[in-house]
Amino acid sequence: MIRKILHILFLPCSEATLLMEKRNADTISAKEKRKLTMHLMICKWCRMYKQKLKVLDKILARTFTEQKTEINDSEIQDFKNKMIDKLNF
Repeated sequence: MIRKILHILFLPCSEATLLMEKRNADTISAKEKRKLTMHLMICKWCRMYKQKLKVLDKILARTFTEQKTEINDSEIQDFKNKMIDKLNF
């Protein structure tokens, strides 16, 4: 019961997850950071989400650093042509 009240007073889980994503993008204010910290102290589900988010970010970072593929102009044009054909169908 107390945890539900604290969730409402401090920050709901839906906003906490959004703030975690914003924090990863470095666009979080000091006030939002305090609210998120308070929420994470009381909410075990959001703490688990935070851990999963770290793992996913590491995997994505590793994937993008390993695969540096470049798209050339002919591939872009082929894609555009295929989309035009599908739209004209």
